[in-house]
Amino acid sequence: MKYLVVIEKTQTGYSAYSPDVLGCVSIGATLEEVDENMQEAISFHIDGLIEEGLEIPKPSTYSAYVEVAA
Repeated sequence: MKYLVVIEKTQTGYSAYSPDVLGCVSIGATLEEVDENMQEAISFHIDGLIEEGLEIPKPSTYSAYVEVAA
């Protein structure tokens, strides 16, 4: 499955979360690191859900950019 991940710049690097995988977050010093860490975090989270017999969240969010006069 393919999940949307939102990555935000912080004072010390980057943080990330996925709106479709509640409670699953990660951090990293670089974009590459936070991307890799988030992929691992989502996989670990889903493995835990499977182990507990819980439902796997289906990807349902999307992103878009809007242009406004500034």
